Amino acid sequence: MAASDFREFLARAEARGLLKRVSQAVDASWEPGCLVKWMYHGLPASQRFGLRFDQLSGSAFPLVTAALGASVDSYALALGVAPAEINEHWVRALLEPRAPVRVTTAPCQEVVLTGAQARLDALPIPVWTPGRDRAPYITTCVVNRHAVTGVQNMGVYRTMVRDLHSVVVNLSPGRQGQMLASTDLAAGRPAPIAWVIGAEPAVYFAAVANLAPGVDEVSVAGGLQAAPVELVQARTSALLVPANAEIIIEGEVLPGEMADEGPFGESAGYMSEVAPKPVARITAITHRRDAIFYGLASQMPPSESTTLQSLSNAGLILKTLRHDHGETTVRDCWIDLMFGGGAAHLVVAMRPARPGHARELGRLLAQTTPLKRITIVDEDIDIRDRSELDWVMSSHVDPARDVQVIGGFPAAMDHAVLPDAQGRKLGGKLVIDATRSLATGPVSLPTAELMERARVTWESAGLPEPGLSQRLRNCLSGQ
Repeated sequence: MAASDFREFLARAEARGLLKRVSQAVDASWEPGCLVKWMYHGLPASQRFGLRFDQLSGSAFPLVTAALGASVDSYALALGVAPAEINEHWVRALLEPRAPVRVTTAPCQEVVLTGAQARLDALPIPVWTPGRDRAPYITTCVVNRHAVTGVQNMGVYRTMVRDLHSVVVNLSPGRQGQMLASTDLAAGRPAPIAWVIGAEPAVYFAAVANLAPGVDEVSVAGGLQAAPVELVQARTSALLVPANAEIIIEGEVLPGEMADEGPFGESAGYMSEVAPKPVARITAITHRRDAIFYGLASQMPPSESTTLQSLSNAGLILKTLRHDHGETTVRDCWIDLMFGGGAAHLVVAMRPARPGHARELGRLLAQTTPLKRITIVDEDIDIRDRSELDWVMSSHVDPARDVQVIGGFPAAMDHAVLPDAQGRKLGGKLVIDATRSLATGPVSLPTAELMERARVTWESAGLPEPGLSQRLRNCLSGQ
């Protein structure tokens, strides 16, 4: 079963070796941001883990990062499923969302600080790209709502600490958070906003997915954890926030007040530019008595940000293809854990139903997703095995026939795209049909019977136990 709250997940992760504690005192202004980069870029994916810092200078709260998105195993553990079951679990959650329930008392409000007591320096907010970011950043789920309908949105919008009681929020034009805030700001009213820290893992997974406008992230989170998310009203606004979170920061975006935000280390792998963004004033900080601060680690991929976005959006795309577009022969989807800004590689395994079907599907995905590279393979290919994908590219693809470049897509975060004369960044997408277009004949492996007989010889010779990769399993079973 999925973890019922954040600390239950942390206990599971630590028991599995997927969370490591740093017991010595560290400085949040530079050490966590550097250490988490060593973890992602110094260890293979199978050996990565979350980090918990129990002693941070200037704060009584421990800091955790990378626990949810250290690896595919961490993500799967949070949902209580096997890694291979993540996508199908997402499909079920999207088809069977569970509406949240409202409660009147909540662990996240055991301690309530308002006014001058609501100081951001009490929290161990890290500088995520030390030496380059201009300030500490809150990197977590953000809640706001439509002023008229009351419909809420939850997404991840990085937030720069400005001083003890105010922040600058990356509410970029065109995103749901900005559109909802504008329903108050355009009328000259402050727009309520809240930062949710240490919520149920499913809340984070739903918040980072590219859900369609109007789809309730909290209901999808309920589907992911097979239980409704409990919500409680914030103390200084009408917003409803996850009751079992560790910490809630409440605030209001101020009409007409802007300040420079950035530079900040982006998940696309480069520093963002400085630009004016909305200012928000902190109105309250509420938390559990023994609260744990959690921050999502982004910057150069692979990172927690790219891992969470890749895994969440692969399941979302699988559901969309099968149930919204009727592509019932699609077996699986995989995004390469480098999602940064959407410029990643999506691989889809399917059984083409007619000539040209794979190319049609690739063009559909180019039009309907932010992914930059799309490869379609046959259903028997292990799409998570990089060596098998390289083999498919070598053995199944004729670049002159099977590769398409489609242009004219918005590419604001793509550092490879130059602005045109009107200042627009319009980039291209790569679609590859890597399904078998020609009869290939049998695979060049011994028969399954002889391979099994040879395995007995292998074992009697005292050789190391051989693994059976998905690629080898598929090849032998297909004979």
